[in-house]
Amino acid sequence: MRIGFVVNSIETERPEYTTTRLAATAARRGHETWMLGVGDFAHQLDGSVSAHGATTASRRHRSGTGYLNSLKSADGNQKPVCIDDLDVLMMRNDPADDQVERPWAVTSGILFAQLAAARGTLVLNDPASLANAVNKTYFQHFPEYVRPRTLISRDLADIAAFIDDLGGQAVLKPLQGSGGAGVFFVSSDESPNVNQMIDALSRDGYTVAQEVLPEADHGDVRMFLMNGEPLELGGRHAAFRRVPTTRDRRSNMAVGGKAMSVKVTPAMLDVAAAVRPKLVADGMFLVGLDLVADKLMEVNVFSPGGLGICEALYERKFTEAVIDALEQKVEARRHYDLGVMDNKQLATL
Repeated sequence: MRIGFVVNSIETERPEYTTTRLAATAARRGHETWMLGVGDFAHQLDGSVSAHGATTASRRHRSGTGYLNSLKSADGNQKPVCIDDLDVLMMRNDPADDQVERPWAVTSGILFAQLAAARGTLVLNDPASLANAVNKTYFQHFPEYVRPRTLISRDLADIAAFIDDLGGQAVLKPLQGSGGAGVFFVSSDESPNVNQMIDALSRDGYTVAQEVLPEADHGDVRMFLMNGEPLELGGRHAAFRRVPTTRDRRSNMAVGGKAMSVKVTPAMLDVAAAVRPKLVADGMFLVGLDLVADKLMEVNVFSPGGLGICEALYERKFTEAVIDALEQKVEARRHYDLGVMDNKQLATL
């Protein structure tokens, strides 16, 4: 199997990233792996899609560190690869990371991935659906009962009135973004600064105002879904609790959250069941749900991270399970052409 992993930039990848772990696992199992930057694609005269990517001939790396060092080394093979020749193209770049410095890159990878899928390469997650998920409006398509009360607006008066309706407490965040960047918690203590917070967010686009859940003081839970189902091995779910380590209420790992083991509850599984139909219909193969109690706070369909954390917490090889699923999909693709099963259907088969 030949697999390409699309990232924001090869230079910024780190050994602990889920993408690196998946690529290293696939390489150890004998698959040819490529890492491609989102800015390295080309559409050729014959209609094919190519990219300048990095690959490593050695499959002996026992860790993501060894794999990534080999990939980045001067001795690594960096050369053009035709995407038509890949069995799988995994989209693992985070558009939010390019929002400020490389706005042209936000949708570039998705557009080239759509061309690749049209020519028969299996693209995960489905690029047509990813195009609809570049900002948090995608979240509003899931059942209302699993979502906290939310307003999306640029109007200061509308947002202020919504915060008042919530009793003066709310979470404010940009419509586009991830990793806890640009997130404000509003309470009576910060009420004099609310207008400034709203104005700061609205200058760059729409603001998402969301109710504060009391349970959020204890952090949130990242839970992985694969093929629309909770990822589980040996009686343990690929899930962990992210707990704030400072007075900053954000629990994202990117802002210093601490990872702890978690027991997945029936309420969490109910949320997963509620979002499953849309995720499956949209061809979302690997997804990260961020949960607080019985509410869904975020749906990460681009580059959900933390599989390595789950493996360390529970001593389960979740990355192996993901590669198993890719192998099964590639085998199915050999028996069904595009006219019988399209990319979305195969993505969550």
